[in-house]
Amino acid sequence: MRRLCTAANLPEAHLLLHRLTHAGIEARVLNEHAQGGLGELPFTNTYPEIWIMEPAQEANARAVLADFERAPAPSAPRRCTSCGETNPPAFEICWNCGKSFI
Repeated sequence: MRRLCTAANLPEAHLLLHRLTHAGIEARVLNEHAQGGLGELPFTNTYPEIWIMEPAQEANARAVLADFERAPAPSAPRRCTSCGETNPPAFEICWNCGKSFI
């Protein structure tokens, strides 16, 4: 296992985890429940971390991370090509059928 990065918050960590999984990279989010210890633990130790299982995939994982960090948020609603449902601009997965927009 190798740590890829520290996320700002849990939703961001899971969005990145989804992108890594979609790219065929096995990864995990650690410190998911550490924010409950905030106050007893330093705040920097409670941020969610994304770890990849295979160090050999680090270069691919870093490319996915770079793409994730530079991707602008879309400004218009998206229509799902699978079910036709309209989704808010920031959604990466259709709320109705679960199809990925990536």
